[in-house]
Amino acid sequence: MSKVKRLIDSYGRFIALPWRDDAAAAQRVVFCIYPETEELRLRANLGEFELITRQNGHEWMAFDLTDTFALWMAEQKYAKGYFRSPAKLATVIHRYLDWLEARFKAELNAKEASSNHVVTLYGVGSLFGLLKVKEVVDRLAPHVPGRLAVLFPGSFENNNYRLLDGYDGWNYLATPITADGAR
Repeated sequence: MSKVKRLIDSYGRFIALPWRDDAAAAQRVVFCIYPETEELRLRANLGEFELITRQNGHEWMAFDLTDTFALWMAEQKYAKGYFRSPAKLATVIHRYLDWLEARFKAELNAKEASSNHVVTLYGVGSLFGLLKVKEVVDRLAPHVPGRLAVLFPGSFENNNYRLLDGYDGWNYLATPITADGAR
């Protein structure tokens, strides 16, 4: 069985557990961790995450981060200048996070997300070099009344997450789920 299929099985076992209503936003976050080489296979099987979620009595919503930077950049007045001199982007990249949060909130409101929803973030690898996943999760998680599932291409070792096996990683309160099960 592939790592992605095993991850989906692990996710299914975890999502079937009863949910606590009094959990803080950071405690309602789940990281589904898979090797970055499995990105295409994971995307091809995204519907299985939805199916298992619905079979366990929860609603499903997916939010794709893949093209968000390009969409944000297309709205920027000085986009051409940022392409000519990318270092200038460092002074305004926080606006991308603000834009991302506003777009995320609008989608949650449009789909009327409830405490029974699993909101899944995918395309997280597209943040590499732009924003830290921790910053994004910290900003988005409080808006999710149910559970936030982050499909995370990278690794998890010694309670440390590493996106695309880059950077030093960071420690986070979320529940990690791997192909070998929830930890």
